[in-house]
Amino acid sequence: MTNLSLGLLFTILAALIFLSAFFSGSETALMRLNRYRLLHLIKTDHLGAKMAHKLLKKPDRLIGLILLGNNFINIFASSIATIIALRLYGEAGIAIAAGLLTFVILIFSEVAPKTWAASHPERLAFFASIIYTPLLKVLYPLVWVINSLANLLLRALNIHVSHDSEAPMQHEELRTVVTEAGNLIPEEHKDMLLGILDLQKATVEEIMIPISEIHGIDLDDDIDDIKKQLLNASYSNLPVFSTNIDSTQGYLRTKDIFNLIQDDHLDQKKILDIQRPPYFIPNNTSLYHQLINFQQNKQRFAYVVNEYGSILGLITLQDVLEEVIGEFTTDPSDSSPDIQKKDDGTLLISGNITIRELNRSLNWTLPTKGPKTLNGLILEYLESIPEQGTSLKIYGRPIEIVLMEDNAIKLAKFKPNRAS
Repeated sequence: MTNLSLGLLFTILAALIFLSAFFSGSETALMRLNRYRLLHLIKTDHLGAKMAHKLLKKPDRLIGLILLGNNFINIFASSIATIIALRLYGEAGIAIAAGLLTFVILIFSEVAPKTWAASHPERLAFFASIIYTPLLKVLYPLVWVINSLANLLLRALNIHVSHDSEAPMQHEELRTVVTEAGNLIPEEHKDMLLGILDLQKATVEEIMIPISEIHGIDLDDDIDDIKKQLLNASYSNLPVFSTNIDSTQGYLRTKDIFNLIQDDHLDQKKILDIQRPPYFIPNNTSLYHQLINFQQNKQRFAYVVNEYGSILGLITLQDVLEEVIGEFTTDPSDSSPDIQKKDDGTLLISGNITIRELNRSLNWTLPTKGPKTLNGLILEYLESIPEQGTSLKIYGRPIEIVLMEDNAIKLAKFKPNRAS
């Protein structure tokens, strides 16, 4: 080696620095690959993606191979630089060569290639995979020895290493991926995806129509009143009960009785004959499972009951779907039918609005683990029945109670300010 010309030694040194840059950059590129895009490319029969995926299944072997090559090249380059320095400056040149080579390797073999590889990982990673796959087979015995010794050292230090390189993504992590997708996912699609993810966390009790707001057919009413109610019904499904909703009989689909109303043949007995049997669900059922249940049971309407069998409210297939795609039965200019905006910016909010709907409509962050409605949240906070006109600040939001009815808050007022 000492007999080689300076020109050849400089050429070898430049080649070693280039190879060092390749090993450093390819390590960053392979580790920066998007695993989900990688799986997509594999389905399209991309050769580089297949090889990269296979290498990343055993990251300890891949890292061992890269570090083996990189360190060997850097040490070899240091030896060449030392020979060149001795020829040019004698022993005094050794320190100069060490400092200069450190600077060159840092810039040209570490920072620059790794920065480029982080910005364009696929270009370098797929090319490197084609080289590393056969190289790993050739050097596998040496890589195995290095990894074995490294693992023994880690065990001696009581450090346990997991070799699962593709751990499943958690719910919140997936939410972050969707939220931070930027322009890759249109905003309306992003809202739908987040709605689907939240179906598993929310329960039917959080979005149901509470029992106090259920309107249906009371069989104790006069038949003429029932006919008027059916003709003016704004819902496609109406509960059927006697005296109160707790004695429910089932429900009616208004289209099933339209002909009977026109022919004037409708009476209470006919209603009982054509009503559909009630479908009951527990109040802690997740929205995701209820969506599946609606599909499997061919149902669109269900009564929500508590652990004692008492009816708490009702929920429809439309209610669940609106959690995913948003409201599609109201004026799009309105954020929610339970929120009225006045000219001065004041918001009149129904006490029966669910916390989930309130948070979604006004971008608030009220807790959803406890009470399900604004009325319940205020009552829990005050621990008493408030009087009309009471003002309070709940979770940083100033609220004034405008209307009380039957010991329940029917209407509250919120006036936004800069701090809100």
